[in-house]
Amino acid sequence: MSRNARSTQDGDTRQIPIIQTNPEAGEQYVSYAPTNQGSSGYADFAGQRGSYGNRRADEYDSGSRSVRPRKNRRRARHGFLSLCLWVISAFIMGIMSIRMLPADLANTGFMPLIVSFVPWLAIASLIILLFALLWRRRLLALVSVVCILFQIVWHIGYLKPTTTISQAAKTAVASATINTTDRYARIMTFNTHAGTANVNEIVQTVKDQHVEVLALQEMTQGFIQRLEAAGISSVLPYSVIASTKHGDNGGVNGLWTAEAQSDVNSNLIPTEASSIPAASITLGTTIVRFGSVHPNSPTRGQQSVWSAGLGTISSLKNYDHTYVLMGDFNSTWDHPSFRSLLGSTFVDSSEQAGEGFHMTYPANSKIPPLIEIDHIVHTSGVKVGDIETVQISKSDHRALVATLEASS
Repeated sequence: MSRNARSTQDGDTRQIPIIQTNPEAGEQYVSYAPTNQGSSGYADFAGQRGSYGNRRADEYDSGSRSVRPRKNRRRARHGFLSLCLWVISAFIMGIMSIRMLPADLANTGFMPLIVSFVPWLAIASLIILLFALLWRRRLLALVSVVCILFQIVWHIGYLKPTTTISQAAKTAVASATINTTDRYARIMTFNTHAGTANVNEIVQTVKDQHVEVLALQEMTQGFIQRLEAAGISSVLPYSVIASTKHGDNGGVNGLWTAEAQSDVNSNLIPTEASSIPAASITLGTTIVRFGSVHPNSPTRGQQSVWSAGLGTISSLKNYDHTYVLMGDFNSTWDHPSFRSLLGSTFVDSSEQAGEGFHMTYPANSKIPPLIEIDHIVHTSGVKVGDIETVQISKSDHRALVATLEASS
């Protein structure tokens, strides 16, 4: 008598499990076959299958319950990945909370450097949201949506323009012949990386972009000589170079224009950073005062100097001028100190233009530009748009070029 068979009473039929092997699949199955009562009382299993069909042997237990090991493992794996996404979300919210701190609290340690990357957190939150929806993690999805909404509110100016320049301005600066009597100008700012940038490419960019006002930072005396030899004066004949002083931030700043300059000053205002050269030119009927700026970077131990430099630049709002300040501010829109600099008087052109982010740093490296620390900041009386970045070799910054339109 078979071990799995047992005698039954007449009329009794039971489902008896039989373990079978499928050699091709390398798996075991449990077959259920009914016992056929007969006078012999023995179970007849020959060629019969139970009504339940075949089941995987590893899905059968002594209590006749069916389990799903693979499904359980999948749920466990998703649970672990969800935990990882929660950890990342907590990290994202931590950085976003730093962004909302007052300047005096957000300028300590590595926080200024971390806040520089805030815009990229929106992409991370979006990816987390997609996985949360896929795995039906509702709370995680809700948190991700809130993070994304905060990012949109903070950076709406990069997506939706607050001010726009006219078609007349775009047409005027597109002409190869520069008209210094109109109220339009193509302007450019560029950090030369301690005077190592390619001077020929700078001059060629000025020509290609029809630039009328050029602001440069981190220049050495050797660089200025090479720039003159490359022919900068043939396209922008008027210039002012900042006065040299102890502690210049990588070099001095300079300003070149196509139109004659007035009210020239090599040190616009006492500052803890590089001196600010400034000059005024007339665009239409508006006198615009330009400055080339470069406060210190917020590296560890220099945060107070960096913040003080931004504060000094901010004090220019107390003067009655139409200002356009261009340069490497070593700050992004998300830094509280930079937004404090702007206040209600200055605006950041990129944040107002609705043309997206213009990442300028780092450049000429395997890492693409990830942060926007070069800016064109201005007061009322002018509008700035058609902003773009231009790659120039041997510098760790990209040039920032834009079109300026003065009030009529």
